[in-house]
Amino acid sequence: MNIQPNIETYITLITLALSLIGSYFILRVDWKRYGLIFIISGIVGNILCYIFVRIGLYSFPYRLFPTISIMPFYVILTIFPFYVILGIYYSPKPFVWKIPFYWALIHIGMLFETLAANFTDLIEYNAKWDFWDSYTWWWIFLLVFEWVSIYIIPDEKRKPLDYDILRYDRTGWFILHFILIVTIFLGGFYLGKVL
Repeated sequence: MNIQPNIETYITLITLALSLIGSYFILRVDWKRYGLIFIISGIVGNILCYIFVRIGLYSFPYRLFPTISIMPFYVILTIFPFYVILGIYYSPKPFVWKIPFYWALIHIGMLFETLAANFTDLIEYNAKWDFWDSYTWWWIFLLVFEWVSIYIIPDEKRKPLDYDILRYDRTGWFILHFILIVTIFLGGFYLGKVL
């Protein structure tokens, strides 16, 4: 086994390290409950990804361990579950405020996925898959686990953002709109470039 020193290797190792560190800080709040969500989301993510790769929707030209799997299972077992538990831990309590919170999270995730698809060999969309398919599946994946978490993670084990900071003319409102405006602009630029 020879790991090649290229941009994909560095991105993979850095994101793995950051997601494991971030996961540690959330898992230590309640390792059994958050660990259960972490494991379930990792398994479901790998199953979905495997199905999508097998039917040819996308592929992973670069994998840290290409002889082990057709997809980077270790990434899906760490990065996606971290994103899931991060969302669950910090999502505001009223459902109406969960939507803008997850909207920003999904736009950040899609920004990185789009950059990876266009400038690296980490992921490659095939003819039947595009930006909007990923966007839709991000929403489904994160909101399903937000719903599942209601039955697993009690309120006292969460640290929801105070939704008042997301109200008009507050710091969170400006941060949320900055994320959305920048990513929507970049999405429009990307669409124009593709067309």
